[in-house]
Amino acid sequence: MATSDPTPPATGQEIENSSDLELIGSQSAAEKVRSFPQRPGVYLMKDQAGVVIYVGKATNLRARAGSYFQKAAASEMRTAHWVGEIADLDFIECDSEVDALLVESRLIKDIQPRRNKDQKDDKTFPYLQITIGEDFPRVEITREPESKGVKLYGPFTSVGSLRGALQVLQKIFKFRTCSLDIDDGDQRWRWFRPCLLATIRQCTAPCNMRVTKEDYRRDIRRLMMFLEGKKDRLLARMEREMAEHSKTLNFEAAAKIRDELKMLRSLDERGELESHEQPEVFYVDPKKGLAGLKKSLKLPELPRTIEGIDIAHLGGQQTVASLVQFIDGLPNKHGYRRYKIETVRGVDDFRSIHEVVSRRFQRKVDEGDPFPDLLLIDGGKGQLNAALAAFATLDIKPPFILGLAKQQEEIFLPGESESIKLSRHSFGLRLLQYVRDEAHRFAQHYHHILRNKSQLE
Repeated sequence: MATSDPTPPATGQEIENSSDLELIGSQSAAEKVRSFPQRPGVYLMKDQAGVVIYVGKATNLRARAGSYFQKAAASEMRTAHWVGEIADLDFIECDSEVDALLVESRLIKDIQPRRNKDQKDDKTFPYLQITIGEDFPRVEITREPESKGVKLYGPFTSVGSLRGALQVLQKIFKFRTCSLDIDDGDQRWRWFRPCLLATIRQCTAPCNMRVTKEDYRRDIRRLMMFLEGKKDRLLARMEREMAEHSKTLNFEAAAKIRDELKMLRSLDERGELESHEQPEVFYVDPKKGLAGLKKSLKLPELPRTIEGIDIAHLGGQQTVASLVQFIDGLPNKHGYRRYKIETVRGVDDFRSIHEVVSRRFQRKVDEGDPFPDLLLIDGGKGQLNAALAAFATLDIKPPFILGLAKQQEEIFLPGESESIKLSRHSFGLRLLQYVRDEAHRFAQHYHHILRNKSQLE
């Protein structure tokens, strides 16, 4: 804990002249603020007995601490009743606002200043929670931390700043923030489609088996070192690891650590924490998706096996169909099938659906294979009726079947005149969208194969 040598008077929105310090708190404390640096850090307000009564963080120590001695502080509801108690103050300079947030949290936890407690507003402080009991620990913000299997950091005074810090750190350490239950070695995750965070390189995507358990947990240990204030030790360790990778000619791993080091050292260039925006991520939680479908569609059991069918056209001439299979909410690539439509000329989605459903389920009957628990047809009422007509022609009782129309994301069920519209945040709808989009992607992939083949011929 230290102060710096006196610097020229602050300007702008900071302390402009002595009238701004007008008898709010101790005059000597107000004058002392002039010596504070214009850097990120933590300030500690003390009373006449030298007891710390309040701890706060700042991106600019001189400006933020100085604001407590301006006239506005005496009328501000959150500070008016106690700023007069300030007799002295100190500061701890930090490398960045992220560092300041973590130092503030540790000091509040250790000192428990009475004026910080007054600002809880009958709500618990937010904590940062790491689920270290899982194979691939997730990092999340919570006001109700779990009692075991987790590592807690906090409390923090600002959930907005904490979210901003979490998003900055995720760009460096690339941890997951989702609620997926991922077990190491479960091969079903190999075909899972990661969320947007993997695409923009803010998560190493253990949900798609893109990172080993050992490498992922190493990144979590680095994050924990940083959160515990061991930044210098962490940087030194990472530099040693980078040098070792370079010696063994593992330049890709060395470059990855080099980039992480650069981001860690440039935390002070990240701007205001609360300005960091996380992209909206619609990941699909398999368990919650299945449970949501069971409830929304009033199914007797969880639809553990789901198949989806999509029709696509190649230049209005070649029509193809795709069939994808999901087991327990996860793609099963071994169950994927693709079809060339043989009995339909031109573009006719209804007759094409009739053909592919007939071929698919006649073969299942012939070979004694079980039907899926749920069959999804890409389209509305017309496409659904075409599939139902195929089952009627075969004299086969269909599985639970529905149509999903893309424009309004409406669900159509047999015999129902009105469609079902689930919330766009519904886990059940997200799972259906995942199946539908995967069927479309697989159909387009087949198109590319046929198009390339046609060009070569």
